Amino acid sequence: MTVITISRQFGSGGDEIAARVCDMLKYKMFDKYLISHVAHEVGLSEPGTVDYTEQNHKVRSFLDRLFGRSSPVVTAYFWKENADGETVLEEREVLEETAVPLVEKAIRSAAQVGNIVILGRGGQSVLRDAPGVVHIRIEAPLEERIQTFKQQIKAAKGEFYADIDARREAQDMITRRDEASRDYLQEYYGVNWNDHSLYHLVLNTAMLTVEQAAQLIVSLVHIFEAQEQILA
Repeated sequence: MTVITISRQFGSGGDEIAARVCDMLKYKMFDKYLISHVAHEVGLSEPGTVDYTEQNHKVRSFLDRLFGRSSPVVTAYFWKENADGETVLEEREVLEETAVPLVEKAIRSAAQVGNIVILGRGGQSVLRDAPGVVHIRIEAPLEERIQTFKQQIKAAKGEFYADIDARREAQDMITRRDEASRDYLQEYYGVNWNDHSLYHLVLNTAMLTVEQAAQLIVSLVHIFEAQEQILA
């Protein structure tokens, strides 16, 4: 029952690789929909599980930190049962410092079930010392990521949208998302998001296709599973 955590730089192809790994291993992706099923399996009840991703984290200003101002209000997804006994998702606004421990609880609960891929959400820190967990990091050079998003932006806004404006927009978006992930890991777990010692495997997607990267992850998982069988 291996668990895979994937940390990725924004625009590095981590989402596509995670989806491909799920297809190849027949694993489930940890998301707000899976949480409701996991909660039933491990006997948790609302509001014990919640989903919130670090890319939505709001980086606090220096003055906010200096004066100990409360973390920002964020949107999170809680699961609950309706009057018909059906599990439904409910959006709520909560303080981030309230959401984060609930996300941790959901991650640990999902890890008990196993055979899942946890994309972001501080999974590499929450499950850092947990057995049967493989930690992966997906990266790509900044210029590669800028070019990817620049083309997407130009396609969305039309061929007459200036290259320089599309590039600036792409770089700003990447910088904001990466900063949010980096700050989230530092603030709540005291770790450096870019510290390669947190991961079993670091992949550079400028040198690998999605298929190649996914195959490397799957191969590592099979090695872990074989070792677990030997030790069992």
